[in-house]
Amino acid sequence: MNPSSALRLENLTKVYRRSHLGRVKLSRGVENISVDIRPEEVFGLLGLNGSGKTTTIKLILGLLFPTTGKVEVLGHPAGGMEAKRSIGYLPEVPYFYKYLSAREVLFFYGRLSGVDAASLPRRVEEVLSTVRMAAHADRPMREYSKGMLQRIGLAQAMLHDPRLLVFDEPVTGLDPLGLREMRELLLSLNKAGKTVFFSSHSISEVEKVCHRVGILVNGRLARVVEQGEWAGKEGHLEEIFVETVSSGGAAEVF
Repeated sequence: MNPSSALRLENLTKVYRRSHLGRVKLSRGVENISVDIRPEEVFGLLGLNGSGKTTTIKLILGLLFPTTGKVEVLGHPAGGMEAKRSIGYLPEVPYFYKYLSAREVLFFYGRLSGVDAASLPRRVEEVLSTVRMAAHADRPMREYSKGMLQRIGLAQAMLHDPRLLVFDEPVTGLDPLGLREMRELLLSLNKAGKTVFFSSHSISEVEKVCHRVGILVNGRLARVVEQGEWAGKEGHLEEIFVETVSSGGAAEVF
């Protein structure tokens, strides 16, 4: 295990191969991405639609296999059982059975995640409290707002106490209050020692919580930006992003 990395992407490339009427078409998802995410870091991934953000996350989760290169989660190959135990995942649009309550959903996911049966009730109450949903935990989820669903999605990602949290567009569709609550939750998780990796379109939110930001352009990691490059300069991260995307090139990051 490499103790200096919570998440390592090394020369990561994914090429999609599609066949139609006997003709094969190749398209690039991501190409030659290399980056180390530090333990207890909040790392944001920015990019236009189609730039490769979701492909990158699926490769980290082991839902896709790389064409070349590799992903390591706390020193373990992505997709293996040790890596899966170490990751909590929140999709962009979490789906839950609408007729179940949040508490029932969390018990269901807790069993799937292998949380010890004796400690599961206590753990469910802990995560409900963390995401401020204890008062609503017995309501059917069909009554929940977008923000409430996101909070339960975050609760299920935290349930098995993973060291790495991976979120795909966690603030999409949230109102201003929901944005603030999600930001506070991300910061509190990081303060508790979690490493957070997430993609987003919201540059203003990214600059409030991240230590570093990676910018994807056409499937390539064009730039990694340190917090010091934008801290105290309102709107500067947006300027960096626009400049990087407009140039279309991929600079060497290491």
